[in-house]
Amino acid sequence: MKLAVMGVGAVGRAVVELAEDYGHEVVGLADSTGAALGEPLDVAAVLAEKDETGVVGRTSHEELLDADYDVLVEATPTTLGDAEPGFSNAVAALDRDRHVVLANKGPVAERYADLRAAVRESAGELRFEATVGGAIPAVRTIEDLGPERVDRVQGVLNGTANFVLSRMAAEGLGYEHVLAEAQELGVAEADPSFDVDGTDAALKGVIVANVLRDARGEDDISLADAEVAGIEDLPTSALSLAADDGRTVRLIVEATPDGVRVGPRLVPENGTLAVTGTQNIVQVATGHAGRLNISGRGAGGPETASAVLADVGRLPPR
Repeated sequence: MKLAVMGVGAVGRAVVELAEDYGHEVVGLADSTGAALGEPLDVAAVLAEKDETGVVGRTSHEELLDADYDVLVEATPTTLGDAEPGFSNAVAALDRDRHVVLANKGPVAERYADLRAAVRESAGELRFEATVGGAIPAVRTIEDLGPERVDRVQGVLNGTANFVLSRMAAEGLGYEHVLAEAQELGVAEADPSFDVDGTDAALKGVIVANVLRDARGEDDISLADAEVAGIEDLPTSALSLAADDGRTVRLIVEATPDGVRVGPRLVPENGTLAVTGTQNIVQVATGHAGRLNISGRGAGGPETASAVLADVGRLPPR
Protein backbone atom coordinates (compact mmCIF):
# COMPACT_ATOMS: atom_id res chain seq x y z
CA MET A 1 0.00 0.00 0.00
CA LYS A 2 1.09 3.59 -0.70
CA LEU A 3 0.78 5.65 2.48
CA ALA A 4 0.32 9.38 2.99
CA VAL A 5 0.88 10.28 6.64
CA MET A 6 -0.50 13.37 8.35
CA GLY A 7 1.36 14.10 11.59
CA VAL A 8 5.03 13.80 12.55
CA GLY A 9 4.67 13.27 16.28
CA ALA A 10 5.76 10.05 17.98
CA VAL A 11 3.14 7.95 16.19
CA GLY A 12 3.43 9.48 12.71
CA ARG A 13 7.22 9.26 12.84
CA ALA A 14 7.08 5.62 13.95
CA VAL A 15 4.62 4.78 11.16
CA VAL A 16 6.88 6.13 8.42
CA GLU A 17 9.95 4.51 9.97
CA LEU A 18 8.28 1.08 10.25
CA ALA A 19 6.16 1.09 7.07
CA GLU A 20 8.74 -0.68 4.92
CA ASP A 21 9.02 -3.52 7.45
CA TYR A 22 5.28 -4.09 6.96
CA GLY A 23 5.56 -4.06 3.16
CA HIS A 24 4.21 -0.56 2.59
CA GLU A 25 5.60 2.52 0.84
CA VAL A 26 5.43 6.08 2.18
CA VAL A 27 4.70 8.58 -0.60
CA GLY A 28 3.75 11.62 1.47
CA LEU A 29 4.34 13.12 4.90
CA ALA A 30 2.93 16.30 6.41
CA ASP A 31 2.52 18.26 9.60
CA SER A 32 1.46 21.82 10.38
CA THR A 33 4.61 23.20 8.71
CA GLY A 34 3.97 21.71 5.26
CA ALA A 35 4.21 18.48 3.30
CA ALA A 36 6.70 16.42 1.29
CA LEU A 37 5.91 14.04 -1.58
CA GLY A 38 7.92 11.36 -3.38
CA GLU A 39 7.53 7.89 -4.90
CA PRO A 40 8.92 6.58 -2.71
CA LEU A 41 9.53 9.39 -0.24
CA ASP A 42 13.03 9.57 1.22
CA VAL A 43 11.73 9.27 4.77
CA ALA A 44 15.13 9.54 6.47
CA ALA A 45 15.97 12.74 4.58
CA VAL A 46 12.58 14.34 5.31
CA LEU A 47 12.79 13.51 9.04
CA ALA A 48 16.36 14.83 9.17
CA GLU A 49 15.18 18.06 7.53
CA LYS A 50 12.36 18.32 10.04
CA ASP A 51 14.77 17.82 12.95
CA GLU A 52 17.20 20.40 11.57
CA THR A 53 14.87 23.13 10.33
CA GLY A 54 11.52 22.35 11.93
CA VAL A 55 9.91 22.09 8.46
CA VAL A 56 8.72 18.89 6.77
CA GLY A 57 8.48 20.24 3.23
CA ARG A 58 7.33 23.00 0.92
CA THR A 59 4.36 21.15 -0.59
CA SER A 60 0.82 22.08 0.53
CA HIS A 61 -1.51 19.80 2.45
CA GLU A 62 -4.00 19.98 -0.43
CA GLU A 63 -1.41 18.61 -2.84
CA LEU A 64 -0.68 15.73 -0.47
CA LEU A 65 -4.37 14.90 -0.04
CA ASP A 66 -4.81 14.87 -3.81
CA ALA A 67 -1.67 12.80 -4.48
CA ASP A 68 -1.50 9.16 -5.60
CA TYR A 69 -1.77 7.15 -2.37
CA ASP A 70 -3.90 4.25 -1.16
CA VAL A 71 -4.23 5.05 2.54
CA LEU A 72 -4.21 8.29 4.51
CA VAL A 73 -2.82 7.75 8.01
CA GLU A 74 -4.23 10.56 10.18
CA ALA A 75 -1.90 10.99 13.17
CA THR A 76 -2.24 14.71 13.93
CA PRO A 77 -2.85 15.70 17.59
CA THR A 78 -6.29 14.95 19.01
CA THR A 79 -8.54 18.00 19.27
CA LEU A 80 -11.99 18.31 20.82
CA GLY A 81 -15.23 19.78 19.52
CA ASP A 82 -14.92 20.04 15.74
CA ALA A 83 -11.99 17.56 15.76
CA GLU A 84 -10.06 19.64 13.25
CA PRO A 85 -7.89 19.31 11.24
CA GLY A 86 -8.10 15.53 11.61
CA PHE A 87 -11.76 15.31 10.63
CA SER A 88 -11.38 17.34 7.44
CA ASN A 89 -8.24 15.44 6.46
CA ALA A 90 -10.08 12.14 6.82
CA VAL A 91 -13.14 13.33 4.88
CA ALA A 92 -10.97 14.78 2.09
CA ALA A 93 -9.29 11.40 1.63
CA LEU A 94 -12.61 9.53 1.71
CA ASP A 95 -14.07 11.97 -0.84
CA ARG A 96 -11.21 10.91 -3.13
CA ASP A 97 -12.10 7.23 -2.49
CA ARG A 98 -8.95 6.61 -0.47
CA HIS A 99 -8.81 4.47 2.66
CA VAL A 100 -8.28 6.20 6.02
CA VAL A 101 -6.57 4.84 9.13
CA LEU A 102 -6.88 7.01 12.24
CA ALA A 103 -4.50 7.28 15.16
CA ASN A 104 -6.22 10.59 16.00
CA LYS A 105 -9.06 10.01 18.49
CA GLY A 106 -10.90 13.28 17.82
CA PRO A 107 -12.85 12.45 14.64
CA VAL A 108 -14.16 9.12 15.99
CA ALA A 109 -14.98 10.40 19.46
CA GLU A 110 -16.41 13.80 18.55
CA ARG A 111 -17.88 13.42 15.03
CA TYR A 112 -18.54 9.72 14.58
CA ALA A 113 -21.85 10.10 12.70
CA ASP A 114 -20.36 12.64 10.26
CA LEU A 115 -17.39 10.37 9.67
CA ARG A 116 -19.58 7.32 9.04
CA ALA A 117 -21.66 9.36 6.58
CA ALA A 118 -18.49 10.16 4.62
CA VAL A 119 -17.54 6.48 4.61
CA ARG A 120 -20.93 5.49 3.19
CA GLU A 121 -20.37 7.83 0.22
CA SER A 122 -16.84 6.58 -0.41
CA ALA A 123 -15.19 3.58 -2.04
CA GLY A 124 -12.58 3.89 0.71
CA GLU A 125 -12.74 2.23 4.11
CA LEU A 126 -12.10 3.57 7.62
CA ARG A 127 -10.18 1.88 10.43
CA PHE A 128 -9.20 3.23 13.86
CA GLU A 129 -7.72 0.46 16.03
CA ALA A 130 -4.90 2.73 17.23
CA THR A 131 -7.34 5.17 18.87
CA VAL A 132 -8.14 2.76 21.73
CA GLY A 133 -5.40 1.19 23.81
CA GLY A 134 -2.36 1.60 21.57
CA ALA A 135 -1.07 -1.85 20.63
CA ILE A 136 -4.02 -3.64 22.28
CA PRO A 137 -6.45 -5.00 19.63
CA ALA A 138 -9.53 -3.73 21.45
CA VAL A 139 -11.60 -2.55 18.48
CA ARG A 140 -10.68 -5.61 16.41
CA THR A 141 -11.76 -7.91 19.25
CA ILE A 142 -15.12 -6.13 19.54
CA GLU A 143 -15.61 -6.36 15.77
CA ASP A 144 -14.73 -10.05 15.72
CA LEU A 145 -17.14 -10.83 18.56
CA GLY A 146 -19.86 -8.69 16.97
CA PRO A 147 -20.46 -5.26 18.60
CA GLU A 148 -24.15 -6.07 18.95
CA ARG A 149 -23.16 -8.99 21.22
CA VAL A 150 -20.89 -6.95 23.47
CA ASP A 151 -22.61 -5.75 26.64
CA ARG A 152 -19.85 -3.73 28.27
CA VAL A 153 -16.21 -2.78 27.81
CA GLN A 154 -14.19 -1.54 30.76
CA GLY A 155 -10.58 -1.19 31.69
CA VAL A 156 -7.54 0.92 32.34
CA LEU A 157 -6.87 2.99 29.24
CA ASN A 158 -4.44 5.71 30.27
CA GLY A 159 -0.83 4.81 31.07
CA THR A 160 0.07 8.12 32.71
CA ALA A 161 -2.76 7.97 35.24
CA ASN A 162 -2.03 4.32 35.91
CA PHE A 163 1.66 5.01 36.52
CA VAL A 164 0.77 7.74 39.01
CA LEU A 165 -1.75 5.57 40.89
CA SER A 166 0.60 2.56 40.92
CA ARG A 167 3.45 4.62 42.40
CA MET A 168 1.20 6.32 44.94
CA ALA A 169 -0.06 2.94 46.12
CA ALA A 170 3.29 1.15 46.15
CA GLU A 171 5.37 3.90 47.78
CA GLY A 172 2.83 5.90 49.75
CA LEU A 173 3.84 9.02 47.83
CA GLY A 174 1.67 12.08 47.18
CA TYR A 175 0.09 12.89 43.83
CA GLU A 176 2.21 15.95 43.03
CA HIS A 177 5.45 14.13 43.84
CA VAL A 178 4.63 11.15 41.62
CA LEU A 179 3.37 13.34 38.79
CA ALA A 180 6.66 15.26 38.79
CA GLU A 181 8.50 11.93 38.68
CA ALA A 182 6.36 10.79 35.75
CA GLN A 183 7.15 14.00 33.86
CA GLU A 184 10.86 13.58 34.53
CA LEU A 185 10.73 10.02 33.16
CA GLY A 186 8.75 11.09 30.08
CA VAL A 187 5.69 9.09 31.16
CA ALA A 188 3.65 12.28 31.58
CA GLU A 189 3.48 15.31 29.30
CA ALA A 190 4.54 18.77 30.45
CA ASP A 191 0.79 19.49 30.52
CA PRO A 192 -0.72 16.19 31.74
CA SER A 193 -4.29 17.51 32.01
CA PHE A 194 -5.82 15.21 29.38
CA ASP A 195 -4.39 12.18 31.16
CA VAL A 196 -4.99 12.92 34.82
CA ASP A 197 -8.41 14.60 34.46
CA GLY A 198 -9.83 11.53 32.67
CA THR A 199 -10.32 13.15 29.24
CA ASP A 200 -8.03 10.79 27.31
CA ALA A 201 -9.61 7.68 28.83
CA ALA A 202 -13.08 9.11 28.23
CA LEU A 203 -12.36 9.72 24.53
CA LYS A 204 -11.38 6.07 24.16
CA GLY A 205 -14.54 5.03 26.00
CA VAL A 206 -16.67 7.20 23.71
CA ILE A 207 -15.10 5.58 20.64
CA VAL A 208 -15.96 2.12 21.98
CA ALA A 209 -19.48 3.21 22.94
CA ASN A 210 -20.03 4.60 19.43
CA VAL A 211 -19.01 1.26 17.92
CA LEU A 212 -21.50 -0.51 20.21
CA ARG A 213 -24.26 2.03 19.52
CA ASP A 214 -23.70 2.01 15.75
CA ALA A 215 -24.23 -1.76 15.69
CA ARG A 216 -27.57 -1.23 17.45
CA GLY A 217 -28.68 1.61 15.15
CA GLU A 218 -28.42 4.23 17.90
CA ASP A 219 -27.18 7.82 17.57
CA ASP A 220 -23.55 8.56 18.31
CA ILE A 221 -22.32 10.29 21.47
CA SER A 222 -19.37 12.58 22.16
CA LEU A 223 -17.12 13.49 25.07
CA ALA A 224 -19.76 15.93 26.34
CA ASP A 225 -22.08 12.96 27.00
CA ALA A 226 -19.58 11.08 29.18
CA GLU A 227 -19.42 11.18 33.00
CA VAL A 228 -15.77 11.95 33.75
CA ALA A 229 -13.72 12.31 36.93
CA GLY A 230 -9.93 12.35 37.19
CA ILE A 231 -7.31 11.52 39.80
CA GLU A 232 -5.98 15.01 40.63
CA ASP A 233 -7.73 15.23 44.00
CA LEU A 234 -7.19 11.63 45.12
CA PRO A 235 -5.40 11.62 48.49
CA THR A 236 -2.69 9.07 49.31
CA SER A 237 -4.75 8.10 52.34
CA ALA A 238 -7.47 6.71 50.04
CA LEU A 239 -4.97 4.28 48.56
CA SER A 240 -3.71 3.31 52.01
CA LEU A 241 -7.23 2.60 53.23
CA ALA A 242 -7.95 0.57 50.10
CA ALA A 243 -4.78 -1.50 50.66
CA ASP A 244 -5.90 -2.30 54.20
CA ASP A 245 -8.96 -3.92 52.62
CA GLY A 246 -7.01 -5.82 49.95
CA ARG A 247 -7.93 -3.35 47.24
CA THR A 248 -6.37 -0.53 45.24
CA VAL A 249 -7.54 2.36 43.07
CA ARG A 250 -7.42 2.55 39.29
CA LEU A 251 -8.83 5.07 36.79
CA ILE A 252 -11.49 2.89 35.15
CA VAL A 253 -13.37 3.64 31.95
CA GLU A 254 -16.66 1.82 31.38
CA ALA A 255 -18.36 1.92 27.99
CA THR A 256 -21.75 0.41 27.24
CA PRO A 257 -24.40 1.07 24.58
CA ASP A 258 -25.95 3.45 27.13
CA GLY A 259 -22.92 5.69 27.61
CA VAL A 260 -19.50 6.18 29.19
CA ARG A 261 -18.28 6.64 32.75
CA VAL A 262 -14.70 7.34 33.83
CA GLY A 263 -13.33 7.77 37.33
CA PRO A 264 -11.20 6.34 40.15
CA ARG A 265 -12.60 2.99 41.24
CA LEU A 266 -11.74 0.45 43.92
CA VAL A 267 -10.53 -2.83 42.41
CA PRO A 268 -9.08 -6.01 44.01
CA GLU A 269 -5.36 -5.51 44.65
CA ASN A 270 -4.47 -8.71 42.80
CA GLY A 271 -7.35 -8.55 40.32
CA THR A 272 -7.09 -8.33 36.54
CA LEU A 273 -7.82 -4.59 36.51
CA ALA A 274 -4.94 -3.79 38.87
CA VAL A 275 -2.32 -3.52 36.12
CA THR A 276 0.76 -1.55 37.13
CA GLY A 277 2.96 1.12 35.59
CA THR A 278 1.95 2.24 32.13
CA GLN A 279 0.21 -1.02 31.23
CA ASN A 280 -3.37 -0.92 29.94
CA ILE A 281 -6.07 -3.56 30.11
CA VAL A 282 -9.39 -3.95 28.32
CA GLN A 283 -12.17 -6.24 29.54
CA VAL A 284 -14.87 -7.13 27.01
CA ALA A 285 -18.06 -8.60 28.51
CA THR A 286 -20.38 -10.60 26.25
CA GLY A 287 -23.45 -12.72 26.74
CA HIS A 288 -22.11 -15.78 24.90
CA ALA A 289 -18.30 -15.64 25.16
CA GLY A 290 -18.12 -14.44 28.75
CA ARG A 291 -15.48 -11.89 29.71
CA LEU A 292 -12.27 -11.46 27.72
CA ASN A 293 -9.20 -9.66 29.07
CA ILE A 294 -6.60 -8.08 26.77
CA SER A 295 -3.62 -6.23 28.20
CA GLY A 296 -0.48 -4.60 26.87
CA ARG A 297 1.13 -1.29 26.08
CA GLY A 298 -1.52 1.32 25.58
CA ALA A 299 0.70 4.10 24.22
CA GLY A 300 4.07 4.83 22.65
CA GLY A 301 5.19 5.55 19.11
CA PRO A 302 6.17 2.07 17.87
CA GLU A 303 3.38 0.39 19.84
CA THR A 304 0.64 2.59 18.43
CA ALA A 305 2.23 2.51 14.97
CA SER A 306 1.98 -1.27 15.04
CA ALA A 307 -1.80 -0.93 15.43
CA VAL A 308 -1.94 1.60 12.58
CA LEU A 309 0.05 -0.66 10.25
CA ALA A 310 -2.02 -3.70 11.24
CA ASP A 311 -5.11 -1.73 10.19
CA VAL A 312 -3.44 -0.89 6.87
CA GLY A 313 -2.76 -4.58 6.34
CA ARG A 314 -6.45 -5.41 6.74
CA LEU A 315 -7.58 -2.99 4.05
CA PRO A 316 -8.47 -4.24 0.55
CA PRO A 317 -6.31 -3.12 -2.41
CA ARG A 318 -7.62 -0.04 -4.20
